[in-house]
Formats: sequence, structure tokens, C-alpha cells
Amino acid sequence: MTNSNESLAETGADSDDGAGDLETTELPADVVDEAERLTRIARETPDENEAEARRERRATLLSEYDFTARVRDDDGGDTLVLHPAEWHDSERGVIRTDRIADLSRAVEIPLEGTGDPDDWNDVAARNRELVERVRENHGDVHGDNAATLADFASNHYAKPIAELTDAELREFRTEYFVRNAWPSAEQRDAIAESIELISETADRSVPDRRGR
Repeated sequence: MTNSNESLAETGADSDDGAGDLETTELPADVVDEAERLTRIARETPDENEAEARRERRATLLSEYDFTARVRDDDGGDTLVLHPAEWHDSERGVIRTDRIADLSRAVEIPLEGTGDPDDWNDVAARNRELVERVRENHGDVHGDNAATLADFASNHYAKPIAELTDAELREFRTEYFVRNAWPSAEQRDAIAESIELISETADRSVPDRRGR
């Protein structure tokens, strides 16, 4: 990403429709949505390592389309700008305005103001509520495991626990839980049962969650 604060709209490049038109950009809408989601997670996540992981995931996603991202400060209101990588001078860390022929290829997304109802804060609050229900109904060991899963779901994917996929739960079991959670012996022994109890508490059907 670049440190340049220059607005693409101020470059003087020719544009028929203006930046941010999803009908003209080559980025698929779902890619734009995911880039925005990852950006918002990175902004809300207090752990800088987790935030950087989200930015790296965004960069990897956009690189598949030869795009890159930066966050521009517009008089105190940040804007996510997705633009072709060819516009970016990586050595100087700036946008090369002489490389811009069509501004409509870029996408601009305001990051300030009211957010989506499923933004990070709301998701985190819902996951914390589920943790307390698990702790109350099943005790502290399962409650502690639920808290760890809540951190993973909120910070890693900005999802309610009940919406984690089987692949994401396997990632939690095989990677996050063993590398980042520092679980006690009791937590390690109980994790498979904990995940089933968490899912049942969330009124979710539970297929095999044992990471096989």
C-alpha cells in the first residue's frame, strides 16, 4: 500500500463514469466486499499481528486481479481505494498519475459513518454473549474454549461463531488453538466436546468437528 494521500479524483486523469463504479471496474463485487470486510477487521482489531494478517490476506486476494489497496485520508474520513497495481510505483510508494488512463477502473469505499449491522463490533458482542451462555451452562473449561473460539471468529473472520464453516473450524482446531490460545491441559482435552457444546448452544446442527 502507498502512503500517498492524493485523491485519484484530483489527478486530472480522464474518466467517463468516475471512480467506484462497480459496473465498469474489473473487480468482481464479491472481491470488493471481501476487501472492504478485511479492511474493517484490520481497523477494529487491537492486535497488530492480526490486523497485519488481514491486510496481507486482502493484498493476496487483490493480487489475483492485479489490483492493490490503500486507505486515503479525506479530511479525517478514511476511504479505501482499490486500484490497478500498474498505477502504483512501489519504489516511491506513490500513485503514478501518468499511468492512469481510466479512473473508472478504481473503486473507492468510504470507511467512516454508520457501518453494516454485521460489522466487527456487533459480531464480537454476539460472540461474547454466546461465550457467557456456554460458560453458564457447561462450566469454565468449556467457557474458556468458547472464549478462544470467539476471539478467533471475531478477529480472524469477523463472523458469528455459528457461521464458521467446517474448514474454518478445522483451522481453529489445528492452527489457532494450538499456536495462539495457550490452552490448559483441561482445555485441550475438552476442545472437541467444547466445539460441539458451543454449536449446540448456538442452536446449530453439528457434523464432525474433530478436525479430521
